[in-house]
Amino acid sequence: MEEEFRSLPFECRGCWHVWEADYLVRHGEDRHGNEHETWMLAGSPVAPPPSGTDCPRCGCQQAIVFPAGYLSRHPELRTQAGPVAPDATPLLSPVPKRFFGL
Repeated sequence: MEEEFRSLPFECRGCWHVWEADYLVRHGEDRHGNEHETWMLAGSPVAPPPSGTDCPRCGCQQAIVFPAGYLSRHPELRTQAGPVAPDATPLLSPVPKRFFGL
């Protein structure tokens, strides 16, 4: 039986959260000679992605899977560790002010 580790990136279609999950995939044959794969997540067998993948943030069941290595080519999709500081630039309206006299 062969084993391999796969890290797959996901995106939630509900809240747009992006995350990676690390799977252990076991390749083997049954007693009839048919090949099969067993996907393991945190030591428990799971359905192969993308079926049954829930968002860890909102629980939505409409997560999509990206190809392996996708997040390494698109680091802008990774969530930042801490809160982002607000931009201190004041907002200016492009509409000129009108003064109404009495």
